[in-house]
Amino acid sequence: MTPVTRQEVLGLYRKVFRIAKKWQSASGQIEETIKEQEYIKNEAKTLFRKNKNVTDPKLIKQCIEECEARIEIGLHYNIPYPRPIHLPPMGLAHKQGRTLRHQEKLRKISKPIYLKSHDEVS
Repeated sequence: MTPVTRQEVLGLYRKVFRIAKKWQSASGQIEETIKEQEYIKNEAKTLFRKNKNVTDPKLIKQCIEECEARIEIGLHYNIPYPRPIHLPPMGLAHKQGRTLRHQEKLRKISKPIYLKSHDEVS
């Protein structure tokens, strides 16, 4: 990892923890706020530790983009949890009888960047 990339990743890590420290839940309830703050911290620790040995520059860039996307979406919607994707069960299938395996492949490819690591962790 280059020094610039390392600084960028550490900056994102600090940014996530600053956000968690200032986080207020949409409901305004203290219990809910504490629960969401803990979720943000635990999710950040888990994902950053999981990816600490990544050396491929393309994969590092993808992880950074995912982190930035999740931060922006979380702040915009005031929801710390990943937003689900809404695809109809057979919405990606072709009308000429593709197999279920092909549908699953298409569904995986169509997953937004901010959800790439969510399924692996949870």
